[in-house]
Amino acid sequence: MADRIRRLTERCGLAGSDGILVHRPSNVFYLSGFTGEGQLVVSGKRRAIVTDFRYVEQAQAQAPGYEVHSVTNDVNHAQLAAKLLKETGAETVLYEDDFVTVREADRLASALGGIGMASLGNAPESLREIKDDAEIALLRKAFEISDEAFGYIVGVIREGLSETQVKRMLEFRMLELGAQEAAFATIVASGPNGSLPHAIAGERTLKKGDLVTLDFGAKYGGYCADMTRTVAVGRPDSRMLEIFGLVLETQKACQDALAPGKACSQVDGIARKIIGDAGYGDKFGHGLGHAVGIDVHENPRLNPRSPDTLQPGHVVTVEPGVYLPGLGGVRIENTCLITPAGAESLVASPRELQIL
Repeated sequence: MADRIRRLTERCGLAGSDGILVHRPSNVFYLSGFTGEGQLVVSGKRRAIVTDFRYVEQAQAQAPGYEVHSVTNDVNHAQLAAKLLKETGAETVLYEDDFVTVREADRLASALGGIGMASLGNAPESLREIKDDAEIALLRKAFEISDEAFGYIVGVIREGLSETQVKRMLEFRMLELGAQEAAFATIVASGPNGSLPHAIAGERTLKKGDLVTLDFGAKYGGYCADMTRTVAVGRPDSRMLEIFGLVLETQKACQDALAPGKACSQVDGIARKIIGDAGYGDKFGHGLGHAVGIDVHENPRLNPRSPDTLQPGHVVTVEPGVYLPGLGGVRIENTCLITPAGAESLVASPRELQIL
């Protein structure tokens, strides 16, 4: 954690008269290891966690390199953070202006008094884009759990089960295998519900011929897996088989194109061309992918507007989809680690259609 703080202060050009406040929970975790409620105070002279009584002992255990300070009935978080910064002689504080509410920012400005406020500019998130060896090891374990859970669920999916039943069984299996929790709300979209990219599992029962999209992942050690497979309950009709083949072709082509130095928008463009040439360009309305880590959606993004270039250590999804309202949809997703030589899928489960 000390190295991450060092790199953050270097990235921000932190001077002796500067301080940093970190509120976003995923950034707090990345920089300190602390998973409770609170904020970080960082300066050239101080590393501190501002929290409350409920989390003091937890913070001391999870972040041994940090001072731990607790608010009281008379001193709130903003006031205590301001006090710590004033003690270091800070004249300017960098804060997460894209996360802190207007009300909290006003409270903070009042507590800081003459200390100026400026944007932290997503500096912690920029550091998080390149995963180190320890982070990659945690991600591998999260995907190992997710793959094993998928192997289980395809063995139990059958006609007559509801989407919510499938969701519960899949999430429970991930927990049994060692996940701390599901990385996000599991998507189970059957039949016509497959046309909703972020469908909410409901009481619809699976029927013969349905395609079923499963978008899920385990969280392990604070890191998220993200994978999607589309399976069939009995043989689907020829139109949906055609769509599945198109999406599979697209996913493979885009994954094969991943490499350091490749523009994220260029990889996204491969998907748009293949799907567009097949006549379904208007049925693929989201970006091709995004980075995964502590948060399930991180930078860089693979979309037409992305300014980013892939680098070794990036971990990105490749998840093209085609969605036909009233009929259904198909999405296939691998998450891949960018390596010096190309890319490695962290998902081991087969992408080809499984007819259950």
